[in-house]
Amino acid sequence: MGALLLFIMNAEIVVNGGGIKHEIFAGMSVGGDGLERLRYTGIPSYTFGGLLIFLIVVLCLLGITPRKRDLQLYLFLLLTLIFSLAVWYQMINSHLEYLETGVTGYFMGFPTASAWQMYGIWLSSVPLIFLYSIGFRRYVFSDSDEKEFDTLLEKNHSNDQ
Repeated sequence: MGALLLFIMNAEIVVNGGGIKHEIFAGMSVGGDGLERLRYTGIPSYTFGGLLIFLIVVLCLLGITPRKRDLQLYLFLLLTLIFSLAVWYQMINSHLEYLETGVTGYFMGFPTASAWQMYGIWLSSVPLIFLYSIGFRRYVFSDSDEKEFDTLLEKNHSNDQ
């Protein structure tokens, strides 16, 4: 991911990549050719986003002690990863489709690519929230963990006196 960021930061600068001055509204910029702006950084940026999603799921897995990991957890995280990557793909693909055709589709008040970002990206994190909320006692802090922690606190309290 670091290499991709370095590549993106050092990519060739596109003419008017940051936009040009709007003819009517002062202080507003008009974007240039969208496909041209993505010529050097599109694929690396898409790859970086996918790797970031992968990293989030892997860090969630690493936050669970190995002795509590089971097949159900691995399958759940795999499905979450696939769902999140599918949303990421749809967002990027919708934007590229617009850039190629110039036709804007709409979903619930937003252009399709923006709708994927507004609704899909946060929705794809919901399974991880459910995993933490519903699976808390199973994967994060079980009753036996709590008893062990209480014993440790009692032992520490008795040593202080």
